[in-house]
Amino acid sequence: MNTIWSKYVQGTKTLYYTRKLRFNDIFAEQYINLFNLDKSMHLKILEIGCGPGALAGALHRWYPNAEITGIDRDTLFIEFAQKSEKGIEFIEGDATSLPFSDNCFDVTISNTVSEHIEPSKFYKEQFRVLKKGGVCLVLSSRKGINIYPKCLDLCEYEQEFWKKAEQYDNSADKYDVCKYPMSESELPAAMEKYGFKNVSTGYAVIDLTPDNPKFSSEMAHDMINANRQTSLDAIESVMYTMPEHFTVEEVNEMKRITNIKYDTRIKQYDNGEKQWNTNVSIIMVTRGIK
Repeated sequence: MNTIWSKYVQGTKTLYYTRKLRFNDIFAEQYINLFNLDKSMHLKILEIGCGPGALAGALHRWYPNAEITGIDRDTLFIEFAQKSEKGIEFIEGDATSLPFSDNCFDVTISNTVSEHIEPSKFYKEQFRVLKKGGVCLVLSSRKGINIYPKCLDLCEYEQEFWKKAEQYDNSADKYDVCKYPMSESELPAAMEKYGFKNVSTGYAVIDLTPDNPKFSSEMAHDMINANRQTSLDAIESVMYTMPEHFTVEEVNEMKRITNIKYDTRIKQYDNGEKQWNTNVSIIMVTRGIK
């Protein structure tokens, strides 16, 4: 059982809820235009590093004639995906040694995966499993905008908690987190280097602003609670990465403070007290053909 990523880097619910928002059908047109796939065809699509399955679920909705497979090396992610997203095959496996024969997929797609894997292994395996004329899609998060509401300002207890955690946290280096970052110009150049043709780039802008009236109250709540889950998972990860430095009582107190703050933000929204906090994600889509 491999649970390194879900326990030490990003929690299962953090990834699932944040990606459910980023790949909400409200934003489908942007992605569909950038992917430039034939929706009428029976495409075989492989998502590499599928996590808990949110993007695969979106692909299943957007391309109803396609056969979707998701692969990830984290056991907990795969178990969650299998329970949460139906009509998709989820497999535990390694992106650098895909358990598939040559020339068997029409499309490979990944989201925020390329920066964690050595480029030659990342691209060569996708090139191998793609059919001739197949499409490789690499999604990568670029610098966005994050504005937090005043009610989430860190209190003194939280500041001290995170200051101590920063002293002992070596998870990024230990687990090769973002070891191979690439700029907006380096990403398409790398895809070309490993054999893909007709490489193109484009950007989706994902605006998550709860107080914007274009969003339903349900989705606004989802935005706030996705951030809540991210915060809670970050606190929980401390017990996995540095248990000798923190007590259960400290962690539980952090969770209590965090929940109070997000409950406050929910009440502000429900009462029409607009804070205009926002999370704007810029998703770069690099597309190439075998």
